[in-house]
Amino acid sequence: MTLQQLRYFIEIVKYGSINEAAKNLFLAQPSLSSAIRELEKELGFKLFIRSNRGIALSAKGTEFLGYAKQVAEQMELLEMRYLEKKPSRQVFSVSTQHYSFAVNAFINMIKKKGYDEYEFALRETRTYEIIQDVKLLKSEIGIVYLSGFNTKVFEKLFRENNLIFTPLFIARPHIFVSRKNPLSKKESVAIEDLSPYPYLAFEQGQNNSFYFSEEILSTVFRKKSILVSDRATLFNLLIGLNGYTISTGIISAELNGSDIISVPLGANEFIKIGWIAHKNTTLSHLGEVYIEEMKKVIMENGFSLID
Repeated sequence: MTLQQLRYFIEIVKYGSINEAAKNLFLAQPSLSSAIRELEKELGFKLFIRSNRGIALSAKGTEFLGYAKQVAEQMELLEMRYLEKKPSRQVFSVSTQHYSFAVNAFINMIKKKGYDEYEFALRETRTYEIIQDVKLLKSEIGIVYLSGFNTKVFEKLFRENNLIFTPLFIARPHIFVSRKNPLSKKESVAIEDLSPYPYLAFEQGQNNSFYFSEEILSTVFRKKSILVSDRATLFNLLIGLNGYTISTGIISAELNGSDIISVPLGANEFIKIGWIAHKNTTLSHLGEVYIEEMKKVIMENGFSLID
């Protein structure tokens, strides 16, 4: 087993294709395939499951990836320290529900590290896709919430997909509304107060079960509801239609302007927000930095962290 083979393997996982990895490595595709087959022969198991639809990591391949990344990262540190080698292009990705604190932490991480070159991804996406991204290691970290309603379902999903959930903080439900909305003048609102206003929620595609809803109290009947796919559209509709959505109460005026505010919602519910990662991997240095930046942003917004 060689370091080069490990780097080849990591590159294939990154691109999800031997052909694409070969192009990026400036190798002939047969040469790269041969190197991986030799590695698999030495290991005694298949790293990838091959089909007409392409390749996917095997269960053992997923576990092996965590160790391979650690070895490659440690070797890079040695090369930088003793051979004065230029750091490689940094790669890191996060998949998350639509939370401003997750975006702020991402920004802070990039500013703090100050890399000259990097390839980062921040995917604000559907709940089911977050779980799939982390399961398949497309993202190192996923950010989701648990509630009294979805906890049992999600814990089962986490077990089945070899994921570990680490809680960050607990919030009570708030609504986001325009400053022009009459509800913005209230110290808190009751669920019945919301009836005249359009309810805005993030659509979940084919996996539109109530359990996957990004908004708590997903089973409550609404006379008016609109599904959207991105945060900018949702905020525009909050303003244009005097609508509301339900979230944690953390909102960033720096990112989203000052036209949207949060108001406590009088409901006996909770939102436990945390991050998921694959149980067979360890956090990279960037993953650790990102988690720390999230914690700072959360505390700056007045929330206590879960120990």
